[in-house]
Amino acid sequence: MRQIHLVAFLQAQNCTTIPAAWRHPEARADFTSPEYYQHIGRVLERGKFDIGFFDDRLAMPDMYTGDHAHTIEHGIRAVKMDPVAVLMAMAMATERLGLGATFSTTYHEPFYVARLFQTLDLMTKGRAAWNVVTSVNDNEARNMGRDKVIAHDDRYDRADDFMEAALGLWDSWDDDAIILDKANSVFAKPGSVRRLDHEGEFYRTRGPFTVPRSVQGRPVVIQAGASGRGQKFAARWGELLFTAFPTVDIAKRNYDSLKVACAANGRNPDDFKIAALGFPVAAATKMEAEDKRAFYDTLPNETDQLSLLSEGLNYDFGQKGMDEPFTDEDMEGLSGIQALRDRVVQQGVANPTPRDFMNLTQRGRLNHAWVGGPKEIADIMEEWFTSPACDGFVIGPSVLPGSFEDFVDHVVPELQRRGLYRKEYAGSTLRDHLGLPKATLGDWK
Repeated sequence: MRQIHLVAFLQAQNCTTIPAAWRHPEARADFTSPEYYQHIGRVLERGKFDIGFFDDRLAMPDMYTGDHAHTIEHGIRAVKMDPVAVLMAMAMATERLGLGATFSTTYHEPFYVARLFQTLDLMTKGRAAWNVVTSVNDNEARNMGRDKVIAHDDRYDRADDFMEAALGLWDSWDDDAIILDKANSVFAKPGSVRRLDHEGEFYRTRGPFTVPRSVQGRPVVIQAGASGRGQKFAARWGELLFTAFPTVDIAKRNYDSLKVACAANGRNPDDFKIAALGFPVAAATKMEAEDKRAFYDTLPNETDQLSLLSEGLNYDFGQKGMDEPFTDEDMEGLSGIQALRDRVVQQGVANPTPRDFMNLTQRGRLNHAWVGGPKEIADIMEEWFTSPACDGFVIGPSVLPGSFEDFVDHVVPELQRRGLYRKEYAGSTLRDHLGLPKATLGDWK
């Protein structure tokens, strides 16, 4: 029987994806400690989550007004620790939970990323995943020694070449290469480890690779491309795809089109999973949950929204008055997350003002939250899952660690009672959890 997959949305920083989260009186303050992440990992594993994955950016959201002072003052994702290092602290406190981290193809080399994540897969005994991103704004570029971000579609062209190199490196060891024949002084079979000699349009890497295969073959590839070019990339490479849509009908259309797009790439549509982003505000009763939501809505401010819009769209919203329309030229120049810009235009506002962007995207606020007790939230999830509009859900927290504790305590038992969700892990690797086959050599070509 088909069952729901659950992904926890994490960030190695002072707040969740929603910047006001740190202001909540129940939010833990020890977010720079290993104990903080280890506690969250144990909660997720108790809830039988498939994976906790860490989102990341390579800069503070400091484009608004051209100064980082507001970011620091208001704590708008001001802390961004290395997600892989934080992930390892969580790995040491768990046994089954899958663990993923974001790493950019724009500012790293294929050999480095391939080595990092294959090592991570070995150290977690087959629980690792790489969330592939291309990075979105100029301030990330400046932190990495560049003047400005590469054009949107060009970033994906480079990322295609990057993936061919990284996957080629992962495939350069056979599963049975290591034999450890001490008597004859043979560590591994020489013919089972190959040079890659990748000569792509953007990347070159010789090899031989220096990390053996893992129990799941290689790390799971996560992707969340939302623009037209991003979805093309996701359909080619992604094994766990993240989507974010406001209604089940829109999500179902996207689900069907992604499955078709993956099949057009010669892939089995069952060999990748699509997880829809949701923000459940759960409690023992609907009334309690509504009170939690009402309180949370007192925490965000306009600066949160303007800062995150500036970061996401690679444009300083401080240049505009709140009710000053963007010109056609301005709209063309929004080079960050194109899906964010398109979301506004698709709602019939061709030349929006900053206030329009704030109201129509709700970026920086708790938008489209699922508010309720176990039954109400499980009903929503069951509708999306059985439509089908997704294969599972990315659970976005509004306060940490409380959001995950509430979800595991209240919603998970109801999903299990309905037969929609596992009561125990069926295997030990992330591919086991996701129902994906072990990666074999060349299966991505």
